[in-house]
Amino acid sequence: MRTLRACLGAAAAVALAATGTTALVTTDASGATTALSNRWYAAAPYLMPLDNDPPDAAAIMDATGLKAFQLAFVLAPNGGGCSPTWGGTAPVSSDTAVRSVIDTVRAKGGDVSVSIGGYGGTKLGQTCADASATAAAYQQVITTYGLHAIDFDLEEPEYENTAAIRNEIGAAKILQQNNPGLYVSVTTAGTADGTGWFGKQMLLEAKSQGFTPNNFSIMPFDGGFSGAASQTAALTNFNSILQSTFGWDQATAYAHEGFSGMNGRSDSGEYFSQADFQTVLDYATSHHMDRFTFWSLNRDRQCTPADNGGRTSGTCSSVAQNSWDFARYSVQFAGVTPPTTTPTPTPTPTPTPTSCKTAWSATAVYVKDDEASYGGHNWKAKWWTQNEVPGASEWGPWLDEGAC
Repeated sequence: MRTLRACLGAAAAVALAATGTTALVTTDASGATTALSNRWYAAAPYLMPLDNDPPDAAAIMDATGLKAFQLAFVLAPNGGGCSPTWGGTAPVSSDTAVRSVIDTVRAKGGDVSVSIGGYGGTKLGQTCADASATAAAYQQVITTYGLHAIDFDLEEPEYENTAAIRNEIGAAKILQQNNPGLYVSVTTAGTADGTGWFGKQMLLEAKSQGFTPNNFSIMPFDGGFSGAASQTAALTNFNSILQSTFGWDQATAYAHEGFSGMNGRSDSGEYFSQADFQTVLDYATSHHMDRFTFWSLNRDRQCTPADNGGRTSGTCSSVAQNSWDFARYSVQFAGVTPPTTTPTPTPTPTPTPTSCKTAWSATAVYVKDDEASYGGHNWKAKWWTQNEVPGASEWGPWLDEGAC
């Protein structure tokens, strides 16, 4: 069994004390130890290890100097219950695939955090009886993988459920208490004024329970954003919300604030380039923010004509880039200089025509990844749906795959 914490040797402890670095230690399959500062867990980009054509984590580490990954997502079983699974289908208790990714990362001197929740699917906070049961499910994940960090991604549709959010915040507090040194981030939706009504209610729930994570991060995309200026404005507004909610001064609020962006083309057709990431990175570091991450490494590569670049994809960014361009900003946030030898990105390919899928039907039942055409676009189902018109709601069950 991996232990959450291990004793540091005297020399290592002295070195860490001298640098002022908070570190956690784990033991990997080979018996070697890996120590990462909290800054690395704060810089870990999201990676889906089982879906969206997972990239090779070791190759990303070699190319960029990245050491930490935010693995997504742990959910309740699709059929219901209070046991942790990857994506609702792969039980953590019998997992070997994600374990292999984690062992590979740790063998190269890195580590992982695990993200729970996300957009879509059934969350454990919705299915577990109370905060204690929810925490017990997440503790299985921490113990199974010897985690030093965990991310609560609380957003649509779960954060509209008061009882579920109470369970999630309560579970986060319990895990923080029972796992000393655990790095805990809470990620939620971003809006132009910082975060929306449900995000503010989540913060009030945290305040009422006396829970303070390492950071509260917002995702300023998919809400009418246009480049870095709109994102930094949202971060400034969110800072004011943190101040007013918790009674913090500005500096304390920034020290508990995080950014979680989306590289390239967002779900709603916004575009965020490398230059936008640099601007937000400069803002985050100059204001001494606690976290800088993005969704996702699966998308941190250029689309090919076959990918139909120019629409939102789970496996490429739809902007001109070299592979892992956006990961380099995470490396910089962690305080490391990435390798400088990179090729010149080729132009974004012209999208190839796409044939229309079978027309959407109001009476048909669609499950995750089913496709249909409607209004001259192809759409992919994010989860089970019936009689919900594609595109009718920005937060609905359908992902726009582009014109057909």
